[in-house]
Amino acid sequence: MLVAVVFHEVSHGWVANRLGDPTAARLGRLTLNPLAHVDLFGTILVPLMLLVASSPFIFGWAKPVPVNYHNLRNPKRDMMWVAAAGPVMNLLLAAGFAAVWKLLAPMSGTPTGPGVTDFFSAVVLMAQAGILINVTLAVFNLLPLPPLDGGRVLVGLLPDPLSTRVARIEPFGFIILIVLLMTRTLNQIIVPPIEFLLRLYLGVI
Repeated sequence: MLVAVVFHEVSHGWVANRLGDPTAARLGRLTLNPLAHVDLFGTILVPLMLLVASSPFIFGWAKPVPVNYHNLRNPKRDMMWVAAAGPVMNLLLAAGFAAVWKLLAPMSGTPTGPGVTDFFSAVVLMAQAGILINVTLAVFNLLPLPPLDGGRVLVGLLPDPLSTRVARIEPFGFIILIVLLMTRTLNQIIVPPIEFLLRLYLGVI
């Protein structure tokens, strides 16, 4: 989870830096140290409250990497690439975990010496968890609803004034998400693409 969330946030800042906005770099947010990205509310309290409430789906977020829209060379287009960087990173991480899983899964059931089989079995289970976590984060963040990454990509793709109208949804985005979550509608939206990607990663890569 730490790898998935930290790499997701750092990728936003890295792409923004490449496209002309050094804000995240200057604030020390292009670091893989998870402490720099922990958000008290989104990383700790929200997942904990959902867990206690026996929610059907647990989600949270890290402290957003700061991006100054006006520093980007082509603000509307570049903000789309900055937003897309997080989910793309999660899909790349899922591919990496899938490669580890493919490589080590045959060894996890073969006796190779004291402790070695247990080690491979543990790494295989971690790789499976890495695939699931990163695929889930990618699909969730690609929902076309501001302030999620997919919403910002949608704003970048739509022509004005339609993009402005979609952007105005952002203050209400998390309220909409919570309603979708509590009514289990969110499961119906994101589970099919998650299952498709899991079959792809575990069966093809």
